[in-house]
Amino acid sequence: MIIYKSPREIEKIRAAGQILARTLKLLSENIRPGVTTAELDRIADDFIRANKAKPSFKGYNGFPASICTSIDEEVVHGLPGKRRLLEGQVIGIDIGVYLNGYHSDAAFTFPVGKIDKDSEKHLRIGQECLEKAIEAAQPGGYLGDISWAVQEHAEKNGYSVVRDLVGHGIGQSMHEEPQVPNYGKPGTNIVLKPGLVIAIEPMINAGGYQVRILKDNWTIVTADGARSVHFEHTVAITEDGPVILTK
Repeated sequence: MIIYKSPREIEKIRAAGQILARTLKLLSENIRPGVTTAELDRIADDFIRANKAKPSFKGYNGFPASICTSIDEEVVHGLPGKRRLLEGQVIGIDIGVYLNGYHSDAAFTFPVGKIDKDSEKHLRIGQECLEKAIEAAQPGGYLGDISWAVQEHAEKNGYSVVRDLVGHGIGQSMHEEPQVPNYGKPGTNIVLKPGLVIAIEPMINAGGYQVRILKDNWTIVTADGARSVHFEHTVAITEDGPVILTK
């Protein structure tokens, strides 16, 4: 069942989203060669709690950390730990923030130091896929319009779209209906109505779209070892169009 949100509820999600956006900005200033993913997790956890909010991910289905740190071929759900970042890598940071009964969710993939031209293009296309998906999230349109916007832009530029993982509704629960695939056909799936709040999250691979899960039972990687990037915003559908709540 889809739970549509009132304007008051959307503002509560936005309040959580603003803390999340500031957390990502703080992390971006600390991502550099030599830093450990555990250090990034601590920075995020401290900042979120200092703002009287809670990390949504900590303890969610047993997840042991406050953020997900996914490096290079890791698509999502990477576990923070002693691993140190290296020059030329890319790292996807996924964060959830819980404040006053409502969740927000967003992700961004960052370069570590100087990266090569192929990686620069990969990051740019991944970000553009999210931007185009948000543009397609218009009231009266279809969920399939969002899915197609991601798929069309990614594949046109030589990348593949992860199919085993999807975006989702969000609100009082971290994951709500509907699922938001990153591939599909325009004009299909549910009609987008004001009050719908969804986490749109393209996961774009440099190689094939297949993925597998590591023995830690959390980290999901590309099956062929190619790089992946992940970008995500929490977005509200309103009468006036899509509104990003994690910007």
